[in-house]
Amino acid sequence: MTQIREIAFDTETTGLDWAGEDRIIELGAIELINHIPTGKSFRRYINPGRSVSEATIRITGITDADLKDKPAFSDPDIVDAFLAFVGDATLVAHNAQFDRGFLNAELERYRYSPILEPRWIDTVAMARLKFPGAPASLDALCRRFNISLESRTMHGALLDAQLLADVYLELLGGRARRFEFEEISQGVEAHRPAKARGQALPSLRTEEEAKAHAGFISQIGDQALWHKYTKTN
Repeated sequence: MTQIREIAFDTETTGLDWAGEDRIIELGAIELINHIPTGKSFRRYINPGRSVSEATIRITGITDADLKDKPAFSDPDIVDAFLAFVGDATLVAHNAQFDRGFLNAELERYRYSPILEPRWIDTVAMARLKFPGAPASLDALCRRFNISLESRTMHGALLDAQLLADVYLELLGGRARRFEFEEISQGVEAHRPAKARGQALPSLRTEEEAKAHAGFISQIGDQALWHKYTKTN
């Protein structure tokens, strides 16, 4: 079976202007195989070379002091390690235009090829298509799907990527989708055969039909395939 590999992905940034002076301060990513988290993840904090905005500090709790000893995005442990983790997978992001803008701005700044739009899935667009007019924030979708937000006292790229992976699964069809892919990945038929009946039903053949059937069987010979699968009196 061909595997579908995707990366649920999120960033935290100094501000909102990816085309200007703002930079990424945290990358978080979760690997999905056939829409199921594998347990493999990626997380890095990044020194942006500029101050973190007050709004970002309120949302994430990440301060300049937290980042002063972290490597820059151009460090191989950041950019090369992230690209190796992603490979050729599709990236799943919530409001993908924002994360794609920041990531590609950083990649192009250090002469790496951008990850173009066809390789991205936007869960905001999925949610708006599935639930027209309803709130489509990550928090709102977690509440809709009963995904716990108990540990989310602050925004964080890795935590949000984990929540996003759960939301993405629900947008695709939820638990039934998970069971289907788990069965296929384990080599089990998605549609299991019905359980055997505990007691055989009584025959509906008349006595005359039974005699006619026995006569026919006696004519087809001992080598007939019928005898491999049935026994006649």
